[in-house]
Amino acid sequence: MPVNLPTTLLRSFVAIVDTGSMLNAAEQVYVTQSALSLQIKRLEELVQQALFTREGRRLVLTPAGDVLLDYSRRVLSLHDEAIAAVSAGHFAGPVRVGMVQDFAETLLKGLLAQFSELHRDSQIFARVAGTAELLTMLERGQLDIIIGYAAADDPAAIKVAPMAWYGDPELARRDVVPLAVLETPCRFREAAIASLNAAGQPWRIAIETPNLSTLRAAVEAGLGLTCRTHLFLPDTESLTDVDLPALPQVACIVAKANDLAQATARLAELAVEVVRDL
Repeated sequence: MPVNLPTTLLRSFVAIVDTGSMLNAAEQVYVTQSALSLQIKRLEELVQQALFTREGRRLVLTPAGDVLLDYSRRVLSLHDEAIAAVSAGHFAGPVRVGMVQDFAETLLKGLLAQFSELHRDSQIFARVAGTAELLTMLERGQLDIIIGYAAADDPAAIKVAPMAWYGDPELARRDVVPLAVLETPCRFREAAIASLNAAGQPWRIAIETPNLSTLRAAVEAGLGLTCRTHLFLPDTESLTDVDLPALPQVACIVAKANDLAQATARLAELAVEVVRDL
């Protein structure tokens, strides 16, 4: 009987080649590194050939691996085409969405909830992180759609919004302005510090946190001033009648992977519409 090569094993094999490492591939195909190693061992047993060799810390394809890679891509492409044709646009497989913390609450309650209602069998993988990390994951094929921030002149800008100061106005009158900021890298942190430095205004970091909800609580408690957009405290007015330097604008971006499934592509379109209306 002919040998059957499961598409799961072929997809893991291609993921290792495309991402360049077992770690990145494991994240892309949603298995542990040990499980991924077992999958490749099983695939090698089925074809009775070694597919990778090690050169230092790098995995390099063997001649047999080179041959199988081309066939694997063709098999997976035809497989995915068949699934798309049979499902007639219905959702199949996990949709992987990454977003900065500012958008998480709005998108989880609205956009993703609506998508889940339309596609009740869907599986949503939601990653909340900084824009730089999300873009890296998108490039590695670990995310399908990301919603984040960029410079105001970014060509991918969906909407441009002003940055503003938030917090207790009394803090702005201190000789040394106390700041509440997120950990680096953070576009808003950098903008706040750069504007204060340019104005010659002394400042200090009063609280630093990786979490936006903690930052919001710190600002509401009067521990420090922060720089964000209107999404940060939608029910709170930004500071206007205070002697603080002007801040730049920031762009909201939506980026997506190539060759998305029909339902996932529609989700990306909806994300653009939602961001425009924020």
